[in-house]
Amino acid sequence: MAARRTDGVRRRLRALPRSSAALVAATVLTTAAAVWLSVQVYEQRQTEQRRQDILAAARQSALNFTSLDYRHYDRDSGAVLKGATGDFKEQFAAQTEELTRLVRQNKSVSEGQVLEAGIVRADERSARVLVVADSEVTNVAVPKGEARTYRLQLDLVLEKGRWLTSDVEFVG
Repeated sequence: MAARRTDGVRRRLRALPRSSAALVAATVLTTAAAVWLSVQVYEQRQTEQRRQDILAAARQSALNFTSLDYRHYDRDSGAVLKGATGDFKEQFAAQTEELTRLVRQNKSVSEGQVLEAGIVRADERSARVLVVADSEVTNVAVPKGEARTYRLQLDLVLEKGRWLTSDVEFVG
């Protein structure tokens, strides 16, 4: 009986290093899998947040671009410039004086509304977004108003943590 106990203890002692090694291996694999999954979830959240930021900036830029009122065009054009950068900002700023004169002369009012926006392409620093917007336009030529639909392609760049419009094109 003592010999049996000794054999059983020896078998258990020999099995202990194998089961400890298996436990360590399982722990390492589980930890590695958890770390990998955590990184994947983090990257997915970052990508989704970037997507939402790009769409919000594009929608706001399109809204600013399609909304104006001759009674406070300085404020409206300032909103466009605030969300702009690069050549687009320079070109729009250069035309602001002439646009202000035309908008006031025609007593133009445009109330824009973004209907849809979709990202064509995006990376960490730049994006291209297509936007469909409607606006109700009134001026001296159409005092009762006229509905207009715009299809805009906006290029955006990330500068100092903000997505800014670097180009706007009317498409379709």
